[in-house]
Parts: sequence; structure tokens; C-alpha cells
Amino acid sequence: MTTVVLADDEALLRKALAALLPLEGDITVLAEAEDGATAVDATLLHRPDVLVIDLEMPGVDGLGAVEQIRAAQPDQVILMLTRHARPGVLRKALRLGVQGFVSKSAEPAHITTVIAALHEGKRWIDPDVSALAVIDDCPLTEREVDVLRVTSKGYSVAEIAAQLHLAEGTVRNYLSNAMQKTQTRTRHEAARYAREHDWL
Repeated sequence: MTTVVLADDEALLRKALAALLPLEGDITVLAEAEDGATAVDATLLHRPDVLVIDLEMPGVDGLGAVEQIRAAQPDQVILMLTRHARPGVLRKALRLGVQGFVSKSAEPAHITTVIAALHEGKRWIDPDVSALAVIDDCPLTEREVDVLRVTSKGYSVAEIAAQLHLAEGTVRNYLSNAMQKTQTRTRHEAARYAREHDWL
């Protein structure tokens, strides 16, 4: 029996996986989480064999949640679900110790197979995810992407600086660079442009 915590802000997908994964394999879903902060709490409380977590969630995103979980529970096995795997995101997730990457469009039977593989100590990156990650046309640095991702959630420069543990001047420099590279006039336009090009 493999125990799992499911974290995804899309309730329909999360509920479907919670219902289907036990039917596809020897899996027990211990808890569900609708955002990153809840995912951290649920994972540390239940200590599942595998955490299945969405990359993009409100508030603390998937990478932020993984970072917190890794700090408290370094051996936690993690499978990340994603629609778009930019090279920077993939590299950062692997550095944080994420063992598996699967597309959110994957069939539940496939996700079950990957969960079993990770539980056995293997790694898994779906071919379509790795192929997307190889096509790197994003001119932004990882830090510029981080700043734009938080900007797109409506936070001020001060709030972005606090969230990313950066000085406000550093945040402004990253935003200025991103605006130049995207040829936009405001940080919000830059964030929108980056999201439209699947860089966030």
C-alpha cells in the first residue's frame, strides 16, 4: 500500500485523482490540499510515501511548498504535476529534490505507475515534459521569472521582495530587466507577456 497526499488547486482534477488513483493501484489518499500552504501542513502531518503536487497554485506555489517540505522532511518523495515545464522550473525542482514530473493531462493509470516507481526509489520525467523543457526560448533569468510570477498575483514591489527574500531595489532591477526583454512598459504587462508565452 502506497500512501499519498494530493495537492492541486483545481478541485475537479484533485477530486477525480483522489477517487481514481485507489482504483488504479494499491494507493491510499491520506489528505487533499487546495494550495501550497495546506500541502505543506498536510504532508508534514501525514508523512505520505509520495506527495503529488501541482506546480502552479495560489499563494505558496508548488516549488515554494516543496522547498518548505524539504527543509522539514528531507526524504519526502515528491511527484510534481505540471502543464508547462520550462527548463528553469525543471532545474529548480530537481535541485529541490523532486523525483518525478508528469503532465497534468496524463491518465490516472499512468500517474499510478509513476507513483509506484517513485515509491520504489526511481526517478521519472515524462518524455513530453522533458521535451518541452528542452525548447528554451525564454530570454528571462530564473530570478526574473520568479519576480514576474509573484507580480502576476498582484503583489506590490515590497510584497514581492518580502516573499522572495530580496531587497526592493533588487526586485526593481529584475523587473526592469524583464520589461526590457519583453519590450513592455509596466511590470504587469511584462508578467502578462511572460505568461502568454508560457514562461511562468
